[in-house]
Amino acid sequence: QVQVVESGGGLVQAGGSLRLSCAASGRPGGRFGMGWFRQGLGKEREFVAAITWSGAPTYLSDSVQGRFIISRENTMNTAYLQMNDLKPEDTAIYYCAVAVYGPAWSTSPTMERLWDYWGQGTQVTVSS
Repeated sequence: QVQVVESGGGLVQAGGSLRLSCAASGRPGGRFGMGWFRQGLGKEREFVAAITWSGAPTYLSDSVQGRFIISRENTMNTAYLQMNDLKPEDTAIYYCAVAVYGPAWSTSPTMERLWDYWGQGTQVTVSS
């Protein structure tokens, strides 16, 4: 069993920045992928970003390209999402996901069913 815990959410003004962290514990093992999804109020959950074990390539949704950066520190089994130039439409619960059963997720990182473990989410609120 793998536990996934997000942290770093909060309230920020438009144009500001936040950095989310995602820690995977319980011996995820292997060269696992890590990703971020988000769900705004009344909306479906959507893909935000993902990163391979080696750190490249990374995947970013069009809506965050150029503003968000995903990175990871494998010695700590932790991934980060640096969010810059935040907009009110970025307001959502941000979920971290971990893929431990092979590299299938990298063929379609937006597909939720390819991710194996999920965190409980962290709230990000961007005020205008």
